[in-house]
Amino acid sequence: MLYRGMYEDALRVLATYRGSKATDANTVEKLAIEAVALTRQQQLPAAEQRLAEAEALCNAKDYSSCGDVLAARALLSAKLGQFNDAREGFFHVLSFARSHHDPWLETSTTLNLGYIAMQVNHFDEAIDWSTSAYREATNSGFENSAQGAAGNLGWAYFQLGDVERALDQFQLAEQSASRLGSLRQELKWLSTAGYVYQDTGDLLRALDCYRKAFEFAKQLDSKDDIEIALEDLAWLSVANGDLRDAGAYIDQVAPMESAGGERLSPNLMLTKGMLATAVHQDAEAETDYRSVWNNHANLTTLRLYAGSGLGTLYKSHGHPAAAEQMYKSTLAVYESARATLRKEETQLPFGANATQVYDDYIDLLVGQKRTGEALAIADRSRARSLEQGLDTKAGRKSFRDRAMDPRRIAQTADATLLFYWLGDKQSYLWAITPARIAMFPLPPQQQISARVESYRNAILRLQDPRVTGNRDGQWLYSALVAPANVLIRPGKRVIVFADGALSELNFDTLLVPPAGEHSDSSAATHYLLEDLTLVSAPSLSMLSTPERPRDRGAGMLLLGNPVLSSQDFPSLPLFGFEMSRIESHFGKDQLSVFAGRQATPAAYFANHPAQYTFIHFVSHAIASRTDPLDSAIILSSSGADDGSFKLYARDIIKARIDARLVTISACYGSGTRLYAGEGLVGLSWAFLRAGAQRVIGALWEVSDASTPRLMDSLYLHLANGKSPETSLRAAKLDLLHAGGRFSLPFYWAAFQMYDRE
Repeated sequence: MLYRGMYEDALRVLATYRGSKATDANTVEKLAIEAVALTRQQQLPAAEQRLAEAEALCNAKDYSSCGDVLAARALLSAKLGQFNDAREGFFHVLSFARSHHDPWLETSTTLNLGYIAMQVNHFDEAIDWSTSAYREATNSGFENSAQGAAGNLGWAYFQLGDVERALDQFQLAEQSASRLGSLRQELKWLSTAGYVYQDTGDLLRALDCYRKAFEFAKQLDSKDDIEIALEDLAWLSVANGDLRDAGAYIDQVAPMESAGGERLSPNLMLTKGMLATAVHQDAEAETDYRSVWNNHANLTTLRLYAGSGLGTLYKSHGHPAAAEQMYKSTLAVYESARATLRKEETQLPFGANATQVYDDYIDLLVGQKRTGEALAIADRSRARSLEQGLDTKAGRKSFRDRAMDPRRIAQTADATLLFYWLGDKQSYLWAITPARIAMFPLPPQQQISARVESYRNAILRLQDPRVTGNRDGQWLYSALVAPANVLIRPGKRVIVFADGALSELNFDTLLVPPAGEHSDSSAATHYLLEDLTLVSAPSLSMLSTPERPRDRGAGMLLLGNPVLSSQDFPSLPLFGFEMSRIESHFGKDQLSVFAGRQATPAAYFANHPAQYTFIHFVSHAIASRTDPLDSAIILSSSGADDGSFKLYARDIIKARIDARLVTISACYGSGTRLYAGEGLVGLSWAFLRAGAQRVIGALWEVSDASTPRLMDSLYLHLANGKSPETSLRAAKLDLLHAGGRFSLPFYWAAFQMYDRE
């Protein structure tokens, strides 16, 4: 009953229990269960009384059930917000469980340690504990603990900003709880799934989750869960603009939370602040936001919400200096929290938590005509994990420790820089040349993203946008590039710093209208590829001080045409043809070729990839959306291990390379997962992270018929002395101008060049 959330029923049954001196172990167990049930029902003095009785019995004799008393004490500490005491308490429980050989108690305690780690913003630790708990519970058949661990993992991912992984875990936990008949756990994971839906803008589905959770909580008469459900409904009502409903929910839940002398929860205080802001009760809003902001023990995500709310409040009052200081302080909290994250898996999604703060801060600076400072703030959000990994490998200070001069960067790169920021209400383009910086307002993010998706789908359906006169392709050119035409210098490359959905758009495909600026190919509508050499770069700060030329080897490391046994990855005849065409552009003394059974992940690492100027892969690839570092190039098996044929992104980043160009001639080499500030993360990102100067990766599924021709042309132009970016453009133009089906952008525009120097 306790684990199904039936607290009143559990207390009622235990009230009939009559123990004796001979059954003190059972009495201890009874008192422990009562203490937990009373804690859940917010009857904290009564819970303390039960614990005192149980602890007295345990002081007299070491019963096996005393571990449950220790756990109940730690749970009560957590309920009181005393998380350090709770953490220490659960470590005592863990020691007790191990010394008494109690695997169930050990598993449930590992689960609780994961929960406590989340409450103190230790998300790496939370994931480690929760993953361990899930593994232990699954191996031991403790399904109730397994569903709890799955849900806790979801909550940790949600706090990190990884909503997709969070939803997968919440749904897994909810299904398990439903099978177990654990109504309380089912309603809990329903609520958390609702958070994901709300966060991603699916407010109707979020409302359905919250209402179901509220009904379940009432069935159980669980005061804890009723309060949480009311808080969730109030928050969603504010987001929906249903202010009267929001006020009613707040009026209902606030007395419940304060009845035991407790302070209102930070979630409820935030909701009160949001409602007060919406009805222009600004003094009350500031008080509510401050109560959350000033408590450093609150979850980082809640403090970021509060800081953003305060900044927006000050801005609306006409106090820009106070707003700016608030945004700076909020970003400092974000940076401090980010600095505690040790792993790429947790660093990558965390940027989503600061997006709104950056957006509000940039809008404030632009409104004050401080466009240069706004550009610097926007760049601060970019490529953080990529840059941090490169700094660590090279043993150098952060790029961000250097002063950044955008015009000097443009001069050093000999390029025009197009830097984009997509915001909720307003987006921006900064066009940067050695002579000047100009900023142009753009439509909101949602409008741009919808156009990108529509145009991308048209290309993937093998349409010819020039023939169809695709309006999305024309609109995107007009909105994103045309404003900066006067600053784009003929004959000079253009470096694009994409944001959000723009990372999935190949600017080469944009449709330039007749008589477009700098057109030397035709007066008719044509692709931007025909006018400009375009590359993509992660951030301005990474280009601010180009690394000195190194003594790279002159050779090519070529791996591909592997022996593939899986039906999922069939061998293709043109793999071998592509390999032979690439080999023809290099002398034998310049080549290290690993083909067939020799083309293994082990061969890549064993042959010291850092010594090569060029690295090229010819095979299949997979892009993991759930965990992009599980993206992999498919090669021949290295051994008996089932996964030994996969060259994983997470392994690629561990081996330092220094290549002038890495080419991934495979599907989805650029990845399929977008992270705020980081862009697409997958194999291309991994090779940049490993140290490659440039990487060519695919934005979508590539054609095994056209790709060998494009790659042959790429290396032919390289052999003729052209730069990598010019060679890739020339290879694309060769396909485009050759006519036939390969002139469609589906075939040549899949490949994108990423440049970090």
